[in-house]
Amino acid sequence: MQLRYAVPEDRDAIMALIDSVYSEYGDRLFPAGADRDLLDIAGHYFQAGGAFVVLDDAGQIHGTHAVLPNADRPGVCHFYRLYLAPAWRGSAWGPRLMQWALDWGREHGMHRVEFWSDTRFTRAHAFFHRLGFQRDGRVRQMDDGAMPYQEYFFYRDL
Repeated sequence: MQLRYAVPEDRDAIMALIDSVYSEYGDRLFPAGADRDLLDIAGHYFQAGGAFVVLDDAGQIHGTHAVLPNADRPGVCHFYRLYLAPAWRGSAWGPRLMQWALDWGREHGMHRVEFWSDTRFTRAHAFFHRLGFQRDGRVRQMDDGAMPYQEYFFYRDL
């Protein structure tokens, strides 16, 4: 198992993994809206100064995580796309994916991390709290997916 930067050839496997996670909640991937960033990972993440990694086991993608600096707020970055296949949840790989992103932020001069997370991902929210992330009470209504959803706002200082 290795953590490595995503390459264009990973796109279909990344999208399949995320779609499988969404399906656990009765939802599906929606590349025409909320998930359009996955159609061009290099353009959306790498060319914008961020990064996107995958957890790869002999060509099988079991996890993802991405980070982008906030262009309007120096020192602030946003986390995206933290997904892990069910068999790997609760293992050391979730914390390793998160640690990679925290380290990336520090190495790139960030002092704060922010992100939004689907309200249905309660197990992930407990994980975030264990790692020192906090919610500030904001909830936003989203209609850019296959079906409407809500998200909580999380943050942590580095």
